[in-house]
Amino acid sequence: MNGVLSTLQYWLVEHPAILHFAWNPGQTLGSTPRFVATTVLTYLSLTFLLSRSRFHPLNPKLLKPITAVHSLVLFVLSLIMAVGCSLSILLLLLISDPDRSVICFPIGTQPSGPLFFWAQVFYLSKLLEFGDTLLIILGGSVRRLSFLHVYHHATVVVMCYLWLRTAQSLFPVALVTNASVHVIMYGYYFLCAVGIRPGWKRVVTDCQIVQFGFSFAVSGRMLYLHFVGSGCSGILGWCFNAVFNASLLSLFVNFHANSYKSRNRKDNGDGGHKDKIKGS
Repeated sequence: MNGVLSTLQYWLVEHPAILHFAWNPGQTLGSTPRFVATTVLTYLSLTFLLSRSRFHPLNPKLLKPITAVHSLVLFVLSLIMAVGCSLSILLLLLISDPDRSVICFPIGTQPSGPLFFWAQVFYLSKLLEFGDTLLIILGGSVRRLSFLHVYHHATVVVMCYLWLRTAQSLFPVALVTNASVHVIMYGYYFLCAVGIRPGWKRVVTDCQIVQFGFSFAVSGRMLYLHFVGSGCSGILGWCFNAVFNASLLSLFVNFHANSYKSRNRKDNGDGGHKDKIKGS
């Protein structure tokens, strides 16, 4: 067991590429406002155009393997990010003040080291998640392309960029919880794509809502340290994050209520339909 932990510690925290990582505006991949703006506008434009194009949906025999591979890649990547960032947090807790090392970065913190390496990986993984939208369109299920889905995928890119650009306090907690939820979510999608329909679909949405509630609870501690102490790094980035999370929570709660209200009506013979869950 110690050997496994030592191996994980090296490859996910202490490898030179991770340990000495530094995010430099204009040099690191995706580190410019132009990159963010171009990426988001391209995503929105292509989503709008493709969702209104008339073409035959892909044959399920072709679509399901593609969906399975896409979900499996994001499942594995989410698991690696959750474990890597968790180990980075634990090692920091052993050598420094828990509040200052994870929740409230000191003013002037530079975006470098293992935590920010995983923030960069998480940021770039959001571009890979654009494939969720493409698969929905290619499957001919444009009705499932909700405002929540598109809004989330577009705005989360900006949020992750600000984590790095502002050296935002509290992001490690958000990264671990969000990546963990995505392990469950993409695991569910993968199983569905290979013909297994798990009975815990509702758990995915419940976990997403709990994630937001936990994030707001921990934010209270960060705000206390910011206003009572010497301040926390990236507070403006956190403000954007907080507003975004509040809007997502509202939309998720509404989705949760409508989705399962429709399911209950269907179970009672009153019609309704089943929507695919989309997560943060």
